[in-house]
Amino acid sequence: MPRKNQKIHMLFHSLGLSCLGGAIFLQILVFTDILQHGYFMAVENNPAILMFEICLTIFAFIYFIYIYQRFIRSVR
Repeated sequence: MPRKNQKIHMLFHSLGLSCLGGAIFLQILVFTDILQHGYFMAVENNPAILMFEICLTIFAFIYFIYIYQRFIRSVR
């Protein structure tokens, strides 16, 4: 049975990779809409969802920097 530290590590990477995958999928949708209509407009009226999206975006950015640093250190 995995230790608690390993479970947290697995959860951290699962959430981080999911956020990055979701960001890539969203960008594909946005670019597709821009190609079809020439513009993209999105408005979020629910403040709870907006704050959750902002938190996930910040987490994805931090996770991306973390993975990037690990990759650069492994190349050296």
